[in-house]
Amino acid sequence: MIEKEAMFKLTYGLYVLTAKDGEKQNGCIVNTVSMLTDSPKRITVFVNKANYTEELLRKTRVFNVSVLTESAPFEVFKQFGFCSGRDVDKFAGKEYPTTENGLYYLSDNVNAVMSAKVVDAYDYGTHTLFVAEVTEAKTLSQEPSVTYEYYQKNIKPKPQAVKTDEVGAKKRWVCKICGYVYEGDELPADYVCPICKHPAEDFELMQ
Repeated sequence: MIEKEAMFKLTYGLYVLTAKDGEKQNGCIVNTVSMLTDSPKRITVFVNKANYTEELLRKTRVFNVSVLTESAPFEVFKQFGFCSGRDVDKFAGKEYPTTENGLYYLSDNVNAVMSAKVVDAYDYGTHTLFVAEVTEAKTLSQEPSVTYEYYQKNIKPKPQAVKTDEVGAKKRWVCKICGYVYEGDELPADYVCPICKHPAEDFELMQ
């Protein structure tokens, strides 16, 4: 037996990964950026193939990583994690700085930014592992980096319990990943969260 909650005990940071195709800039939330070697300085990042940013990385092989801090509001995670760059411009309505490679990065609620160039890519089914050489890196603040656990406990809104004992009231299931609530008599076994794309097993019945 594999308990999904046990896997959540692994320590992850949270980052905004940015890339572009021509003039179109895009970004997504990732939690798997790590240092691989110190000389040369190389990092790795796993990206879900469903993300538009993954497609851009395979095409352009250049990206930025903005390291989010504990002060990052939930709106940042909604902006870069709950919608697709194929459908919306995630950077619309605000000016963003760029690094030497011309890519956007976040300057607020971020303690560092790194630019990198992909040197290898490995297919792991649902995800692609990119190995990249760091071309630029700078510290932006001394705020502590946000961890996935901190996000779950302190940033992500807590779902509000609802009464289900009223006659005709439908049951509600909440996504443990993003907080989306599904309402109905039963949660379909093949249901996929429309926000974070996680399966039915990541939903729990609200009491």
